Amino acid sequence: MSARPSPKVLVADDDGSVRRVLERHLSDAGYSVTAVESGEEALRRVRAGEPFDALITDLRMPGLDGLALIAGAKAVDPALPAVVITAHGTIESAVEAMRRGAYDYLEKPFHRDELLLTLERALRHRELLAENLRLAEALSKEFSLTGMVGRSEAMRRVLHEASRAAPADVPVLVLGESGTGKELLARALHYNSPRARGPFVPVNVAALPSTLVEAELFGVVKGAFTGAVSDREGLFRRAEGGTLFLDEIGEMPAGTQAALLRALERHEVRPVGGDREQTVDVRVLAATNRDLPAAVEDGVFRRDLYHRLAVVILRLPALRERVGDLPLLVAHLLDRHGAPGVTVDPEAMRILAAWPWPGNVRELENELLRAVLMRRDPTRIASADLSEALRAGPPAATPGTGTFDLRAFEIPDAGVDLAELEKSLLRKALEKTSGNRTRAAALLGITRQTLIYRLEKHGLA
Repeated sequence: MSARPSPKVLVADDDGSVRRVLERHLSDAGYSVTAVESGEEALRRVRAGEPFDALITDLRMPGLDGLALIAGAKAVDPALPAVVITAHGTIESAVEAMRRGAYDYLEKPFHRDELLLTLERALRHRELLAENLRLAEALSKEFSLTGMVGRSEAMRRVLHEASRAAPADVPVLVLGESGTGKELLARALHYNSPRARGPFVPVNVAALPSTLVEAELFGVVKGAFTGAVSDREGLFRRAEGGTLFLDEIGEMPAGTQAALLRALERHEVRPVGGDREQTVDVRVLAATNRDLPAAVEDGVFRRDLYHRLAVVILRLPALRERVGDLPLLVAHLLDRHGAPGVTVDPEAMRILAAWPWPGNVRELENELLRAVLMRRDPTRIASADLSEALRAGPPAATPGTGTFDLRAFEIPDAGVDLAELEKSLLRKALEKTSGNRTRAAALLGITRQTLIYRLEKHGLA
């Protein structure tokens, strides 16, 4: 393994004795030092492209002084940390240098340890800046709208709409089945917005206990309830200056819906147990796999909150609706999981294209990850590497599956009581699942929250 190169430090000081002391201290500490006697010579070297990791300069020099040197050097390399050396009585000038971009200053006479500690901090600061820049570039690329995978008409349409919505500081409601990439699209909206430098705070509303949703979103004041032993900041405050992403918004309890509406309208939140509002600057994005307009009509979701959240609506297509994107998605996912050179046999691709993908892209990703791990040939995925369920093909539809055959049913002349019919269906579903509400809701094709609402509506709760 090759040794890490020594950091290169440029020293500019017209005092030869100070210059020699600096050069000796830094060289003994393992730095590569270039020492010059004027600001002009230092700036010439920077402009010539010599790679320096830090600059140490006297503040007062004949000709080009330290302030002008720092300004010129940073015009070439904005991330170059500069440490100013100043004599007693010119501290105000050193502070002015820091306002103009210097990292820190040393007052003469300085100690060796003070010099090395200040330089070490300056170099670490440069590393952090470079790391943040790499991270920002990686996030921008990862969540670029143009970099999202899909060339189908459905995807092109949603990405075009998203590119127009991203810069606008308005709520966006992302709709789509589970596994279609709603959070990925929300992140892309954030990182392509003016709030990209702020935090992106995601929360799955369905994963929070209904009694704690409001506390998680708006915060808690100490003593508000049993267990609230200290003040706790809510997610709105944590997302200050950035974006709060509310996934599965359709599962939000009715009481919290009213508080969320108030927060969106007034840009204020009140912690649970608090007696005053806190101003917040947050963009809210929301997502759901539910039919939210139907939930509004059923009275499960507030109409006014729906319209507040749905300023812009983006509908992500299911994977079965964009099968033409499958080869692109497969290549992208294989690359993500460290298998960029692995190909997929035509027969294996045919099997993938024939599958209905009820779990959408998430299910496809899991299938490919399994295939990468289990493949016989390191260079390709064959049909034999796919799971047994996929190789067997999608299950054949059977008459009556998922629906009632009402062709033989005649509505009596006296009519039917639709409410009683619905009550009977609810009872039957609960009987079939031994009272398991989640499974009963799945049998009826509704969410658990909607089932509970209907049970309460009919007095069956």
